[in-house]
Amino acid sequence: MSGPDSPLKSHIMPSYNRASLRFASGDGAWLTTTDGEKYLDFGSGVAVNTLGHSHPKLVHAMTEQAQKLWHVSNLYEIPEQEALATTLCQNSFAELVFFNNSGAEAAEGMIKTMRKYHATNGHPEKVTLISFAGAFHGRTLAALAAAGNEAYLEGFGPAPTGFVQCPSFDIEQLEALIDDTTAGILIEPVQGEGGVRDVGTDFLRALRALCDKHDILLGFDEVQCGIGRTGKLFAHEWADITPDIMAIAKGIGGGFPLGAVLATREVGSVMQPGTHGSTYGGNPLGCRVGSAVLETVLEDGFLEHVQDMAVYLRQHLARIVDENRDIFAGLRGSGLMVGLECVVPNMEIVTALREANLLSVGAGENTLRLLPPLNIEKPDMDTAIAAIETACEALRKTHQGDLS
Repeated sequence: MSGPDSPLKSHIMPSYNRASLRFASGDGAWLTTTDGEKYLDFGSGVAVNTLGHSHPKLVHAMTEQAQKLWHVSNLYEIPEQEALATTLCQNSFAELVFFNNSGAEAAEGMIKTMRKYHATNGHPEKVTLISFAGAFHGRTLAALAAAGNEAYLEGFGPAPTGFVQCPSFDIEQLEALIDDTTAGILIEPVQGEGGVRDVGTDFLRALRALCDKHDILLGFDEVQCGIGRTGKLFAHEWADITPDIMAIAKGIGGGFPLGAVLATREVGSVMQPGTHGSTYGGNPLGCRVGSAVLETVLEDGFLEHVQDMAVYLRQHLARIVDENRDIFAGLRGSGLMVGLECVVPNMEIVTALREANLLSVGAGENTLRLLPPLNIEKPDMDTAIAAIETACEALRKTHQGDLS
């Protein structure tokens, strides 16, 4: 054990490999370090900062609410919570909302609700949830078990049971896994951590039909791909189908910790008093900020702007991939949730981009994630594109002709 005279450099648990950067302020798509150096943020706090940094509407909403009321607990009615829930339901399939603080909590709440639905309707044996290889649903034990990533589960003892992973997006392979214990299917319409893989509209439609056929629930994890990230408010809208239940977080708070479980009335109403809870979930401060985010994203032309910027970025990235086949193998994703398949190790590219003052995020399958703020404009896009080209040149010099 370390005492007060311990030589530790930091008292933060070493659970992250952190870059040696300390940011003091942010404005729009830009961050400024404590040393005054500026970085273009195409990580957005891992798809969290929907409207970039210090957005005036969010600053105003938080400041105004902070002067009134922060927290009262869910022992009482919370008008700000009701307002945000109403807006979410008016603009989605949902009829009921449960608020929490993070994506992992939202996934956990979705898992519990899907199982509770069947138990309430006389089928307590229906507990198994089927997810997909490469999935990521959060860091709680149940969320990790749902994704089935052994590396993330190692060292934490027995994993919760009742989860099965389908190895590919194949509807026949998936149907073979369904049995009398199956409660439902969990899927990210666009996988984030797993490599920015777009499931595709045809497969989502087939999932909806399969769940209806077997009388099981369809649960979407839109923690990363929701709230406008793909150019629609929710990614599944591209397929013109709806889930029975959905987890959201990240972008809905625009940087404030906020998550939610959205459900149909039939599914969500099984969660009666005592079945679930969240001390901080749905507090007035978080919900007021969430409403400001949603009001902005739903403004006329906003999602069309996301789509336009996505086309602009992807056109340039496609060219960069073609010109740098020794560094990039392909382009993935949807909207402004962009994945670059890498030939060299993706974290080398993350580092090279950071040296060019562009922030990005790694992902599975040796993929680089680009997640700019949704209100990004062309001048910042052009800066990012130039930085990627600079990084490619630097990587080629570093490898001294080894790239082929």
